[in-house]
Amino acid sequence: MSLSAASRPGYAGTLALTALTPLAWGSTYAVTTEFLPPDRPMFTAVMRALPAGLVLLGIGRVLPRGMWIWRAAVLGVLNIGAFFPLLFLAAYRLPGGVAAVLGAIGPLFALVFAALLLSERPTARKVLAGLLGLLGVGLVVLRAEARLDMVGVLAGLAGAASMSAGTVLTKRWGRPEGVGALALTGWQLTAGGLLLVPVALLIEGAPPALSGENLLGYAYLGIVGTALGYWIWFRGISRLPATSVAFLALLSPVSAAVIGWAALGQALSPIQLLGMVLALGGTLLGQAPAGPSRRDSAPPAPVRPAAPTASPSR
Repeated sequence: MSLSAASRPGYAGTLALTALTPLAWGSTYAVTTEFLPPDRPMFTAVMRALPAGLVLLGIGRVLPRGMWIWRAAVLGVLNIGAFFPLLFLAAYRLPGGVAAVLGAIGPLFALVFAALLLSERPTARKVLAGLLGLLGVGLVVLRAEARLDMVGVLAGLAGAASMSAGTVLTKRWGRPEGVGALALTGWQLTAGGLLLVPVALLIEGAPPALSGENLLGYAYLGIVGTALGYWIWFRGISRLPATSVAFLALLSPVSAAVIGWAALGQALSPIQLLGMVLALGGTLLGQAPAGPSRRDSAPPAPVRPAAPTASPSR
C-alpha cells in the first residue's frame, strides 16, 4: 500500500468501520459470563458460527463453486473452525489474561504470513508496532497470579497463528468475481460451524437446555459479534492491507477491559490505563504502509531498442 492509498478519502472510513469488529468482540467475555450457560465453550462456538453462517448464506443466495469450495473450507477452518476451539481452550487453561496476551501476538504472525504469501516486507515500524501492542495488552490483562500451562500456551499461539493465516489468505485469494463480502463470510462461518458440530458433541455431549437469557446472549453473539462483525472484518480485509487489519485486533482486549469497568464494575488500575494507551499506539502505528514487495523492489528489466524498419506497417 502506498502513502497515496492511505490518504484516499474512503480509507479512513473503511479503517474506522473495520475497527468496530474487534471492539464488538471485546464484549464477548461480558456476554459469556452474564448471559450464557457455563462450561460450554464448544456449544457456544457452534451457536456463534453456524446459525450466522446459514443466515448469511440465505441472504447471499450463492454457493462456492470450483476451487472456491476448498478455499472456503480452508478459510472457514482457519478463521472459525480451528480458531474458536483454540481460543476457548487457551482461555480456560490460562487464567489471568495470558490467553489475551498470546492472542496479541497475532499481528506479528500476520507480518510473517504477509511476507510469505503476499511478498510484503515487514518494516521496522510495523515490527515495533507489534511489540508495542503486545506490551500494552500485557499491561491491560496480566495479573501477578497469572500462571502458565503448556497446553494453554500452545493453544493460544496456535489460535493467533490460525486467525492471522486466515486473514492473510483471505487477502491473497480475494473473492470470486461477482461475489461480495457477505457471501464470503457466510461460506466461512458455515464451513467452520459444520466442523465444530461433531467436536462439540464429542467433547460436551448433547446441547443444554436454554433459558430466555441464554437465547438473548447467543442472539447478540451471533448477530453482532459474528454475522455483522465478520462481514465487516472480511470487507475490511478486501479494501485494506492485511497487516493493517490484523493490528486492529489489538483493540479487542482493550474493549473488554473498558466494558468490564463500565458494565461489570471492575476496577482499572493506572498500569492498565497505560497499557491501553500503548495498545492503541501500537494499533495506530501498525497502520503505516507495508514495505514494498519483492516484485516492487525488483530492478526493471532492460529495455532493448527496437529494430529499425524500412517503413511503418499499416
